[in-house]
Amino acid sequence: MYIIRRWWERYALTLVLVSLSFGTAWAIRQTQGAIVFEVYHLLTRPFQSSPNQAPQLYDARVQELETRIVELENKNNQLEELLGYVNQSNSNTKNSPQQAIAAPVIDRSADQWWQQITLGRGSQAGIQVGDIVTAPGGLVGKVTSVSPHTSRVLLISDPTSQLGVTISRSRFMGFLRGQSANYAVMQFFDKVPDVRPGDAIATSPYSQLFPAGIPVGIVESINLKKSPAPEAIIALSAPMPYLEWVVVSLK
Repeated sequence: MYIIRRWWERYALTLVLVSLSFGTAWAIRQTQGAIVFEVYHLLTRPFQSSPNQAPQLYDARVQELETRIVELENKNNQLEELLGYVNQSNSNTKNSPQQAIAAPVIDRSADQWWQQITLGRGSQAGIQVGDIVTAPGGLVGKVTSVSPHTSRVLLISDPTSQLGVTISRSRFMGFLRGQSANYAVMQFFDKVPDVRPGDAIATSPYSQLFPAGIPVGIVESINLKKSPAPEAIIALSAPMPYLEWVVVSLK
């Protein structure tokens, strides 16, 4: 009995391994290698692509490229329009030392969307505090702070922004204040102003903050009974929600 136990302790592991080898070989032969194939397939599955993956990846890539093309076309159209606007602004002031430059909008916080924007050009480009900012459509705002490479602009849609404006058709005047949207309120100086929906308004010749005659917006509705003075709702003509580039009039 002692001899058998010594023999088992010495050769038990070898006997078990040999048995497993023969058993595995027999199973592979009986299943014609199906077990090996299943194990291999299970181990390599994370690295294999499904039959439908390639067309999906191709469609996603095509969609990405189409989106990039549309985006580039839109930017190209914006830059062409802006270049024409800058050239027109400079030609209008060719007898004046004032010049206009284009600047990209690089920052606009969600909680101050209608109050201010940050431009990607600053004092190194000649921008100073107080410079007037416009866009195709009309007045945008005024530069309030400047760093070497950026500028901050207070928008006319900000409720704290006020400016003198004039009804272009009738020349009746008032002052404009923002409404934190693409609208503003014009309060008239006269009790019975000559104003109607669709009238264009521009900066007043008496304004001390902005040059006269810059387009501001269009009269959308009127409340002549408003106290203490009649008011009109003005739809701002510059595309305030979508500003990507603006024009800064340098002093």
